[in-house]
Amino acid sequence: MIHTAICELLGIRYPVLQGGMAWVSDASLAGAVSNAGGLGIIAAMNADGDYLREQIRQTRALTDKPFGVNIMLMSPYAPDVAQVALDEKVPVITTGAGLPSQYIRAWVQAGIRVLPVVPSVAIARMVQRMGAHAVIAEGGESGGHIGELNTMALVPQVVDAVDIPVIAAGGIGDGRGMAAALMLGACGVQMGTRFLVAHECAIHETYKEKIIKAKDIDTLATGRRLGHPVRALKNPFTRAFYAKEYDAGVSDQELEAYGAGALRLAAREGDAQKGCFMAGQIAGLVQRRQSAAEIINEVTGQAETLLRGACQWVK
Repeated sequence: MIHTAICELLGIRYPVLQGGMAWVSDASLAGAVSNAGGLGIIAAMNADGDYLREQIRQTRALTDKPFGVNIMLMSPYAPDVAQVALDEKVPVITTGAGLPSQYIRAWVQAGIRVLPVVPSVAIARMVQRMGAHAVIAEGGESGGHIGELNTMALVPQVVDAVDIPVIAAGGIGDGRGMAAALMLGACGVQMGTRFLVAHECAIHETYKEKIIKAKDIDTLATGRRLGHPVRALKNPFTRAFYAKEYDAGVSDQELEAYGAGALRLAAREGDAQKGCFMAGQIAGLVQRRQSAAEIINEVTGQAETLLRGACQWVK
C-alpha cells in the first residue's frame, strides 16, 4: 500500500485528495471519498456560511473519517465561511483564488491543517511562510480555474522550493499519473475530473456523459483576458465565450456577465448549450462510472504496481 507523509499529516489511508469543485463537491461526494480512505473535500464556492455549515454537518453524518473544506478566497462570503470552518472545527482547509493571509493564523491555531492550492513557486514559498502545512501544486491541465504552468514543470520546482509536503494536481486521472507525481517528489495527488463520474457525485447525468465521451482534445481554456482562465469541455458556451474574449467590441463586464451562472447550468441542469462543463485534460481517460471507493482503489493499486515494477528500467 502507498503510504506517504500526507497520509500521516491528514490521518488518511491513501494519499488521494478529491478536488473542491463548485456545484460538484458536496457532502455526498466528500463523505464517500473519505470513507474510501482518501480526503473528501466540500466546496464552499460562492455560497454563504449557512450552506457550508449544513454541508459540514451532512458530511459528519456520512463519515467519521477526516474531510476538508475548500474556500474560494475571492468569494464575497469568504470571511463568513472562514469563520464557519473554525466554528465547526473542520479537520482540513484547502484554499484557492487568492492568498489566505487574513485567515491562516486562526486556522492553524485551531489545529486545522491548511493546504493552499498554488500555481507557482513564489506563492508556494509565501504560503509556507504564513504557516501552511502542505501545498497543492496545480498545473494548467486541471479543470476549472487554472494557472499557466503545467504539472510536470510545476511540481518538481515547488518540491525543491519548500520544506512542507507537496500534493500534485492537474492532469492526474489514473495510477500512471499518480506514480509520475510521486516520482516528481509529490507526497500525494488531488483529482477532480475523475471523481465527476463517481456514483456519489450528484451532478447532472448530462455532465457525466460528456466526461465519459470526451476525447483528449475536447477541453478549452477561456478567460485569460479576464485574468482568471478556466478549463472546460468544448461546447456552444465555451466556443462563444472564446470568440467574445477576442472581440474588442465586447467589454470585460459583458464577458463576465456572459459567464455568470454557467457552471450551475451544467452541474445542476445539464444545459448542453449554455452550461460550462468544467473538466481537465484527462477527461479522455475517464471511461466509466464507478464508486468513489472503486476509483481510489483502482488508481492507488495501479500506481503501486507501476512503482514496484519500476526497477526493471534500472540496470
